[in-house]
Amino acid sequence: MHIPVRCFTCGKVIGQYWEEFDKRVKKGEDASKVLDDLGLERFCCRRMILSHEEVADDVKKYPR
Repeated sequence: MHIPVRCFTCGKVIGQYWEEFDKRVKKGEDASKVLDDLGLERFCCRRMILSHEEVADDVKKYPR
């Protein structure tokens, strides 16, 4: 649903980077360059950001 606050592997706080990453990638910037600019150098943290998929809007369509 939402981006995890911490990287599952190393424990670094990464939740704060999602909005900036998403905004810049949607504008057309290269994802690798954006991650470098944000200071995410570890492969595990980069994986967390790159593999995240926002599904909250899809899920809220269906009533309980």
